[in-house]
Amino acid sequence: MSEEVQADQEVPESEEESEPGSGIAVAFGRLLKRLRTQAGMERAELGARTGYSAATIASYEQGRRIPNAKFIRQADEVLNARGVLTDFIEDMEKAQYPAFFQDAAVLEKKAVALHFFAVQTVPGLLQTEDYARAVFTVRRPPLDEATIEQRVTARLARQEIFTRKPMPTISFVMEEAVLRKRLGGRDVVRGQLEQILLIGQRPNVEIQVMPDVREEHAGLSGRFTLIETMKGRRIAYVEAYKSSRLFADRSTVRELEERYGLLRAQALSPRESLALVEKLLGET
Repeated sequence: MSEEVQADQEVPESEEESEPGSGIAVAFGRLLKRLRTQAGMERAELGARTGYSAATIASYEQGRRIPNAKFIRQADEVLNARGVLTDFIEDMEKAQYPAFFQDAAVLEKKAVALHFFAVQTVPGLLQTEDYARAVFTVRRPPLDEATIEQRVTARLARQEIFTRKPMPTISFVMEEAVLRKRLGGRDVVRGQLEQILLIGQRPNVEIQVMPDVREEHAGLSGRFTLIETMKGRRIAYVEAYKSSRLFADRSTVRELEERYGLLRAQALSPRESLALVEKLLGET
């Protein structure tokens, strides 16, 4: 996706466009199978040469799972595809996510600054594998097991941004109630709180908590994300039920930037916030 994002771009949630077993995943799978067959190679052999089982290769070929970039590059080399498979990498990376989040995911991956306000769950970039699985498992209507695993894998892959160079500036403000929820049970919550403490120590990350007792609150209208691109564009992402919207018009983005500034002022400081997380960990 180009950084030239249209203002007020709404993306409806469409499971058919984003789930394994349809669209780009099926097209890639058919091509992979054709190239493997032309090379006279069994699934087991391709799997052995790329580090995957024959069953995983079958799921890729049938479009039931979405392969990562590492596998695509390996398969392209092993099958002597000369870039035919690697041309799919960007589209396949987008296809890991629900349709309503795909454009935002592309912007997030290349951002120089990201700011998140969370009101329901721990932000995806901070989630542990177990917490993410719990979030997707309790979703209603329910997701099938393959889709849950695909979503978990994609969510964890986003966290590579923490080690990207140059390091982006990342901040989070989340409601205290988010930290007190027992999604997945005690052990899952403890692991999640420990991860927040760990990531909160990174020099390019600041995590703040909005206490439940605050009498003033600038974010009652819900969660949002602010994104700054390498070209200096500032974009806002707002997600709602069955849809999401990317705003690039300056008036809307400025309004959300001002709101985020107020939220950071009203929340606990980063040091106070991590101390609260540590306290909650001790009580869990």
